[in-house]
Amino acid sequence: MPFDHYGVLVGTLRHHFRDTPDSQGSWFHVHLRVDAPGGQYRCAVDVDSHQSATGVQWKTFTVEASDLGPVTALPPGFHDLARTAGSGALDYIRHRALRGRPGCAGRLLSRWTTSSRPWTSGSNLDAALALEPILVVGRPILVFGEPFDAGLGMHNIHQNQGDPQGSPWWDENGVWQDGATVTRRPDGRYDVFLNKFSTQKDRTDAEGHPLPSS
Repeated sequence: MPFDHYGVLVGTLRHHFRDTPDSQGSWFHVHLRVDAPGGQYRCAVDVDSHQSATGVQWKTFTVEASDLGPVTALPPGFHDLARTAGSGALDYIRHRALRGRPGCAGRLLSRWTTSSRPWTSGSNLDAALALEPILVVGRPILVFGEPFDAGLGMHNIHQNQGDPQGSPWWDENGVWQDGATVTRRPDGRYDVFLNKFSTQKDRTDAEGHPLPSS
């Protein structure tokens, strides 16, 4: 089933670092430390593993504050978001600003698949190198994903739909619950890093499950 809790952490980026080879486990992460009124949050951004056959894909771009909707006006701290268009939730497939397409704002288009922002594929280190330029210490940051069950932290900071049937994550597929890392530039615009695994499809139905290839 989709996540019970999905939302955005609003705070200030204090520090970031990569997994080291002796501590990364099954998956390679870029770790963020984010200051918020309740304390410092630990956020793990998945960028795959050099030990895994599953590849990572990503894209980085800049948007206006208005493109992100109400989340840019939220105070620091964690905020639950309704998994709907217009709440501030993210959906890589359906969110107009994330797809880079004009028009159709807020419409749930399960078969809308053409994007003017193609995915980049590469190694875990390539993905980390693409993310790190937007991780400027002291910048306001928005981290979208699922909060930890215990303690201050965020995970599932990546696409959370399109996993194939039979995968361990099939039951977690859902729309309007994608993760992302977003930082605010001095000019008021926002730098965005989106990331997904190569096994996740970019055509999904209303439940976030992959549609058959046409």
